[in-house]
Amino acid sequence: MTRLLNSLSRSDRPHPALSYREIGATRTPAALPEDYHHLRHSEVVGHGRAAFEAAGAAVTTWRMHRATGARVVADADRAAPGVRVGISVGVGPLRLGAPCSVVWTAYEEKRVGFAYGTLTGHPESGEESFMVHLEPDGRVLFAVTAFSRPAAWYTRLGGPVVPLLQRAYARHLGRTLRRLVRT
Repeated sequence: MTRLLNSLSRSDRPHPALSYREIGATRTPAALPEDYHHLRHSEVVGHGRAAFEAAGAAVTTWRMHRATGARVVADADRAAPGVRVGISVGVGPLRLGAPCSVVWTAYEEKRVGFAYGTLTGHPESGEESFMVHLEPDGRVLFAVTAFSRPAAWYTRLGGPVVPLLQRAYARHLGRTLRRLVRT
């Protein structure tokens, strides 16, 4: 993780490459690339314009991820294409780091969020989007869409457990965002 944090905080180092080809595919959740595990999760996190704005800010400023207990290091305070992000979970030597780069963003009247893609060194290969939608009836929906496959020996060894953990984390993000919107 230290190497990841250092590489994100030093602009004189070469940028790691995205570790997959289907860049931007999470823009169209219904047509994710084949040969990957797909994750689609959505839930209501609030109601009304104020809740939408609070949720969008929490998602795009890394606050949602940080509030889950994940460590986040980014080379910008807000999601924008090309921003490098390191997300890590765990404690001490059991901390698992995941380097990513934001590949697209949406800052629209009724849709806010971003997607990041995995960089070389990430335990998975693929892309994940985090979107907040203001529905016509005022509901605020949070949606996670992802496609991924193992890129490290331990995620290959984890087999079917890894997608279960990813789904659990998506649900945790939703609960966390709902709590942040209420406060």
